[in-house]
Amino acid sequence: MKIKSILVSQPAPEQGKSPYQELAERKNIKIDFRSFIQVEGVSSKEFRKQRIDILAHTAIVFTSKKAVDYFFQMCEELRITTPDGMKYFCISEAIAFYLQKYIVYRKRKVFYPEVGDFDALADEMTKHKNEKYLVPLSEQHKPEIPKKLKKCKLNFTKAILYRTVNSDLSDLTDVNYDMLVFYSPSGIRSLFDNFPNFQQNETKIAAFGPSTYKAIKDAGLRCDVKAPGQQTPSMTAAIEQFIDKESKKCVKK
Repeated sequence: MKIKSILVSQPAPEQGKSPYQELAERKNIKIDFRSFIQVEGVSSKEFRKQRIDILAHTAIVFTSKKAVDYFFQMCEELRITTPDGMKYFCISEAIAFYLQKYIVYRKRKVFYPEVGDFDALADEMTKHKNEKYLVPLSEQHKPEIPKKLKKCKLNFTKAILYRTVNSDLSDLTDVNYDMLVFYSPSGIRSLFDNFPNFQQNETKIAAFGPSTYKAIKDAGLRCDVKAPGQQTPSMTAAIEQFIDKESKKCVKK
C-alpha cells in the first residue's frame, strides 16, 4: 500500500520549515494536522472546591508552560496578586524564562535545576525545606510527581488547574487517511470516543513513545510505525523509513 496521505494528531507546527513539511515535499504526500485533544482550565468555581489558599504558600512549582498559564489565569480570575517574596521553582530553564510573560523576572526568586527533569527539580526544592509549595497540575498528571515530593518530605499542596479533553472530530467522519500518527494515549482515547466503530483495516498507525504504543495495542489496533528507535530518533524519520520500505515492496510486485 502506497502512503499518499497522513493525519498527524497534533496542532499544525508554527510558520517556518518543519520536519513534516520537508517530508511531504520529499515524498510528495499530503500531511494534515489536527489536534485530537485540547487543554482547558478548570473554572474558578471548581478551583474553590479544592479549598486552596494560594497566598498561604511561599513557593510555586511549575512543571510545564501550561501550568504557568493556567496558574496566572486563575490568579487573575480570583483577583489575586502574588507577593514580591513569592518563590518560583521551574522544571527547566525554558519554563523559568517563560515566567517573564507574567512577572518581572529579575525582581523575583526563580529556581531551576541544570538538568530538566522532575527528580532534579525535587532535589533543588529540598534545599528549601521550609517553603510551603503549591504545585499546579493537570487533572491527568503523573502520580510520580506527588509521590516524589512526599518521599522528599516537602510541605506541598497539589492544585488541579487544567485538564485534557477530547477535541470534536465530527468533521473527519468521511475523511480517510492512509496513516494516522499519535503522540499520546489521550489521542487514542479521543479516536474511539469520537469514532466508537473505528476499524483500522488497511490504515497504518504510527506511535511515538512506549505509552502511546501500549495504548494502541491495548485498543486492539495494529502499530505499523514506532518511534523513537535506534536508527529513527524522530517520528518523521520513522515514517520516512516505513514509506521507503513500502515503496520497495510495491516495485517488487
